[in-house]
Amino acid sequence: MGRTLYLDVDGVVCPFGPEGTTGWGSAWQRVDAGLLPVAFAAELVAGLNSLALTPGLRCVWLTSWEELAPQYLCPAVGLRGSDWPYLAADGAGGGTGWWKLRAIQEDVEGAGPDAVAWVDDQLAFEAEAQQWARFLGRRILTVSPHPRHGITPAELDRLRSFLACPVF
Repeated sequence: MGRTLYLDVDGVVCPFGPEGTTGWGSAWQRVDAGLLPVAFAAELVAGLNSLALTPGLRCVWLTSWEELAPQYLCPAVGLRGSDWPYLAADGAGGGTGWWKLRAIQEDVEGAGPDAVAWVDDQLAFEAEAQQWARFLGRRILTVSPHPRHGITPAELDRLRSFLACPVF
């Protein structure tokens, strides 16, 4: 069965309008990701690259970037996620509500992971997603980074611990 990490881009890997230094204590790296300029913390990218090597972990893009995340973002920032699958808004079966929630629900049902980690800066504001996470209980870890900071060292540590430890 394994585990799955669902990862957003904007506000998570690449914060919105970051200022000063990163939460990692370094300067923000700024690059052109082919479509637009992005800022990121090199230490976060290194941490995600390391996390992706966790045995039995499946990493999936769940971002409005869709196929553009592996195609443009990964080479620009050095994230080794070019071969990660992505979930698309049109693949979420239509209907109402947040497309990302519908997409992750369909993917979890199809893939059947033992545990799920979902990182999106919008999670703290999506009541239906929070309700679904409560239903899954300890099988899911949701992380909603501050959109101007992205994933912090403490949040990456939480992800690493959750994805490495047994759920039951």
